[in-house]
Amino acid sequence: MSAPTRAPEARTDSRPAEAPGYRARHTLPLRVEAMRQLRRRRTLLMGGMLAALPFILIVAFAIGGTPDGEDGGGGRINLMDVATESAANFAATCLFVSAGFLLVVPVALFCGDTVASEASWSSLRYLLAAPVPRMRLLWSKLVVALAFSLAAMVLLPVVALAAGAAAYGWGPLKLPTGGALATGDTVPRLALVVAFIFVSQLVTAALAFWLSTRTDAPLGAVGGAVGLTIVGNVLDAVTALGTWREFLPAHWQFAWADALQPQLEWGGMIKGAAVSVTYALILFAFAFRGFSRKDIVS
Repeated sequence: MSAPTRAPEARTDSRPAEAPGYRARHTLPLRVEAMRQLRRRRTLLMGGMLAALPFILIVAFAIGGTPDGEDGGGGRINLMDVATESAANFAATCLFVSAGFLLVVPVALFCGDTVASEASWSSLRYLLAAPVPRMRLLWSKLVVALAFSLAAMVLLPVVALAAGAAAYGWGPLKLPTGGALATGDTVPRLALVVAFIFVSQLVTAALAFWLSTRTDAPLGAVGGAVGLTIVGNVLDAVTALGTWREFLPAHWQFAWADALQPQLEWGGMIKGAAVSVTYALILFAFAFRGFSRKDIVS
């Protein structure tokens, strides 16, 4: 007499069974998201605009002659005074004229458009039904958006160095306050400047990304981040706020000028990076927490 067949044991946990071969961490690979973003028209237009800026400035200097420096206000170093002295000076000038606003735009665009655009195309819910876990989707999009933002900031000085070398020659970075950085120190110092600008723009990136998870309108997320960044710049100009301005990320946006001194100074850059990273972490946490509970209908 055969033994009775045992009935299969019921699952004791409430987790749904995963399909064979499914791995959440393998969904929406970074390379796939990166290629999707790279092929978009706004990415190509933004890259073309940043690459064209150095050539526009070279033409402007050729038409207008050697820059005649005037104090830009606030006691800050005005690199326009020595813009045509060498390729390094020209690259630093390109960063100087674009760090306050122009480089804000690609950061807000790449980080603010990434999730909201999927919602506006009504493809977000299909991505989640693939299934791509929500945290995986946000993580992939955030990493790619930050990578493209960094690439935009690197593209500008690289093109400026190449164009400046052809137009003005290679040489030491001359300072408007006197003295110069050795030729071998210019590229590392410019790399430090780019790194600080990227860190200082993390606030804009986090704000745009958070807004992108809250709205289905990409223009609203991008415009909101740019608009609030402008508000921060306006508040920083209100001297009546006194030391309260030190809590504004905009107050430290030109602290990278300390990296272009004969003696490298870290104080302002460390304070600026700390303020920026603190705000960014809070906003990123809001984005992930809010999106994990959001009812996705588009």
